[in-house]
Formats: sequence, C-alpha cells, structure tokens
Amino acid sequence: MQPNPKTTNIILYCREWDKTVRFYRDQLHLTATFVTDWFVEFRLNAVSMLSIADEKRSTVKSCGGRGVTLALEVDDIRALREYVLKNGLQPTAIRKHPWDAWVFHLFDPEGHRLEIWQARASGEAREQGAIQPGPAGAPAVP
Repeated sequence: MQPNPKTTNIILYCREWDKTVRFYRDQLHLTATFVTDWFVEFRLNAVSMLSIADEKRSTVKSCGGRGVTLALEVDDIRALREYVLKNGLQPTAIRKHPWDAWVFHLFDPEGHRLEIWQARASGEAREQGAIQPGPAGAPAVP
C-alpha cells in the first residue's frame, strides 16, 4: 500500500533557533499554529507545515542548512520578492530555472536555502539569464 499523507510537516532542527523562528514569524510573516519554548510550527498552506525545533532540547541535531532546500511554489514571484525585500531580507535576483520556471533564493539564519519559484507561462520566451530590473528596481517578470 502506498502512503497517502493527509498533511506534511518539515521539521528543521536549529542551533540558531531564536533567530530562525523570528525569520519565519517576523520577516516572512508565517502564521504559528503551535508554540512551545523550543518548538514552533508554522502553516505554509492548508495541508503543509514548517516546524522549527531547538536542537538543544532535541535528540536530533542541526545540519547547519547543509543539503536542505525548501522549494516553495508561489503564484506571483515578483510580488513575493518585493515583499521579502521590504522585510529586510536579501533574496537573489529572479532567474530562469532550467525546469521551465522563474526562481529566486534566500537563506534562513540557520543556512537552509529557500527556493521560491513560479511556473513560467506557456509560450513565454526561453532566453537564459536573469530578469532585467523593471521600474524602481523591481524585477520585470513577463
């Protein structure tokens, strides 16, 4: 029988627990659904959660961000990049991903990479490289 999960929860064990919780709560403004003094669960969508656990209080230790990428598909990559910039974060430029998508990256304080992506519209030009900045320095997504 194949597993059929009802929900998903990614748990990141962190040395920089306080900073990482503040990153997701105060800069990305994710909604906390469960909070203790060493574990915070955030809602990503109706069935997906992201939890931040303090490695000092757990038997599982931090990987220091090595080998972890949180890939999050969004509807409006340009608006989200502008949002994270306004919240003091430093995302990369929006680039064309080889898998036919727009993508930018940022890192949480523990070093986990967040890959924010949006599927490209069908019929969109396929030239390679970064999106050129639009008005007021905002990336111009076709």
